[in-house]
Amino acid sequence: MSAQIIDGKQIALEVRAGVAEKVAALKAKGITPCLAVILVGENPASVSYVTGKRKALAEAGMTDRSEILPENTTEEELLALIDKLNKDSSVHGILVQLPLPKHIDEDKVIMAISPEKDVDGFHPVNVGKMVIGKKAFLPCTPHGIIVLLKRMGIETSGKHAVVIGRSNIVGKPVALLLARRETNCTVTMCHTGTKNMAEIVKQADIIVAASGHPHTVTADMVKEGAVVIDVGVNRIPDATKKSGFRLIGDTDFEAIKEKASFITPVPGGVGPMTIAMLMYNTLEAAERSEQRSENPPILLKLRNEVSSFSKINENCGAIVGWFRFSEPALALAMCRARSVGLP
Repeated sequence: MSAQIIDGKQIALEVRAGVAEKVAALKAKGITPCLAVILVGENPASVSYVTGKRKALAEAGMTDRSEILPENTTEEELLALIDKLNKDSSVHGILVQLPLPKHIDEDKVIMAISPEKDVDGFHPVNVGKMVIGKKAFLPCTPHGIIVLLKRMGIETSGKHAVVIGRSNIVGKPVALLLARRETNCTVTMCHTGTKNMAEIVKQADIIVAASGHPHTVTADMVKEGAVVIDVGVNRIPDATKKSGFRLIGDTDFEAIKEKASFITPVPGGVGPMTIAMLMYNTLEAAERSEQRSENPPILLKLRNEVSSFSKINENCGAIVGWFRFSEPALALAMCRARSVGLP
């Protein structure tokens, strides 16, 4: 058996073409989707990622409000910029490129982004809504993996999926998405504490490798006909390349492709889908903004009154985070009952 190679580049192009069509329709109504990508410092990998995102924005016909900040930008300066972008109604999405310099608290930065503009899907409000199956911005890479499986016509219902890696960015969210009713997998998560991982992986119908280490999954760990999704991006020395290195994933691609039914290459597999789904989320943020603008004035007032987490104390922050989108009036009433002091 020789696996069918999943062409992530082609599927990503199809997703982005669909996004561009909807962007054109929105622009005809006077709304241009806008994303602000914030880069702090000059990390080479981050610069490359941001360049790719900005190129995708231009191709989709979206507005690029990116901010490139020096390495010595303070946490206070970054938070002030995010606050400014949160309040700017012309900006629909905000993405802060990670990792950040060590002197900046990443968790604090993620919390500062309005959930309504969190197109990375990292804010706890969006994560919580994803967990309970409510509509939310989904993390781009995990969402891209689900789209790949669907576009390739791969049956997922009732299948055993093994996810290797438990990061907040890929492992945990993709496990949740695979277990959703519409995907309907039985999911096992493996990580550094897993014993007999090879035996567990060999039972899998679908393998998602997101360990961040080359050759985590070898051919002897893969059963005949399994679907292998390789999320890893690892640089290894290669004197034949102009750059001096080449990219490989977390699996032994050459050996595994002779056993798997489907497999993603690295590069050209999952990677392109991440940017495609970012464009999708930015479009969705703009569409939601249009819908909110059509809400009755009283509802808008209530939403505005509970929109700033900085004005909510610890006693009811979680409550407002939970209700702010679906039940803003209830969230406001709860806060006032606790004398939080909202204006």
